[in-house]
Amino acid sequence: MSELRNERVARALRREISAILRDEIKDPRVGFVSITDVEVTSDLRQAKVFFSVMGAADDKRRAAEGLASATGFIRAEVSQRVRLHHAPEISFVLDESIERGVHVIDLMNKLAEGPKPPEADR
Repeated sequence: MSELRNERVARALRREISAILRDEIKDPRVGFVSITDVEVTSDLRQAKVFFSVMGAADDKRRAAEGLASATGFIRAEVSQRVRLHHAPEISFVLDESIERGVHVIDLMNKLAEGPKPPEADR
């Protein structure tokens, strides 16, 4: 039962944090942030929010800074939107699994193409 509750709370947090980022946060650093997953502790006191940003390393760093500066506001909004005894402490973690997956697919596609014939010297 507790595991099911944790999953429901994690889904609710993901949905609400995504909506807060989309509708409430005006910081341009977090404009292209996607929430990929949320993990909550068994006591629901802490939430690890995984986010993804497509772009260069500098874009990811700026997005992380923007999220860090908005954490207090996001936590306050979450406490009003999700009914819990205590609003969880929120920590944001960069999720690079999507980019790793794209890289692996690119490598697989290159392998599937096979070796390229050597170019003849002219």
